[in-house]
Amino acid sequence: MKKLYRSRTKKMIGGVIGGLSEILPFEADPTILRVCVAVIATVTCFLPLTLAYLVCWVIIPKEPLTK
Repeated sequence: MKKLYRSRTKKMIGGVIGGLSEILPFEADPTILRVCVAVIATVTCFLPLTLAYLVCWVIIPKEPLTK
């Protein structure tokens, strides 16, 4: 089972979406996930998803340098 880490290589801000793309079973492209997150954030007036992202940024550990 893969563990969830914030990505060091596929990151734009905090690496949360990049980390999610690495553990999904269908090898999702992080860019597509970012677009989906941006659309959902726009529809929900940014606050709920922004808070969820910030919480994930604090809680999810950074990917170790060696796997």
